[in-house]
Amino acid sequence: MDWQRRARTGIPEAVFCEGKTPDHIRAILTQARDRQARLFLTRLTAPAHDALAGDFALDYCPLSRTAVFGGWPQAELRSDQVALVSAGTSDMPVVEEARRALAFHGIAAPVFADIGVAGLWRLMDAAEELARFRVLIAVAGMEGALFSALAGLVPGVVIAVPSPVGYGVSAGGQAALTAALASCAPGVLAVNIGNGFGAAAAACKIIG
Repeated sequence: MDWQRRARTGIPEAVFCEGKTPDHIRAILTQARDRQARLFLTRLTAPAHDALAGDFALDYCPLSRTAVFGGWPQAELRSDQVALVSAGTSDMPVVEEARRALAFHGIAAPVFADIGVAGLWRLMDAAEELARFRVLIAVAGMEGALFSALAGLVPGVVIAVPSPVGYGVSAGGQAALTAALASCAPGVLAVNIGNGFGAAAAACKIIG
């Protein structure tokens, strides 16, 4: 573990649990407990959480497969700078990962759910409110059209998070990632497919 990462970058290292055994994660949590450090865990499966829950108090979310060790921040949360936008309810696991990652860093972000371009009026109805935020984390699968549509309506930075939603040529988020990278709307940044944590970390740096 890189325990000095927060001092260097402002963003503490998160624990990517995929590929780690419960014993690997247990060793990391033991180090954190000894250091009285807080940790954010991503891609933590329910069976792995169950194996750890007897030894560690974890705030676990099965939808996003994230957990918080050491509690939430005591500082007052900021809710006026970052918002989360999802195209559909199928994108909510990624949205929730990003929302919880922001909360871990002391930022409360409202969620505008299910306003994808298949019902463009839903996005238009929310556009005025969305324009208040400095950063918008947009999560969409399928063809990823939300990214360009949103960035063409608001002054804030749009961080596009392709979600692994969609079959056939959508290829589990590949089409949405390509759309994000090929967007003609200025001010769209892209992270990897499903990387809600990475989007939250980028938002923290932008507003910090």
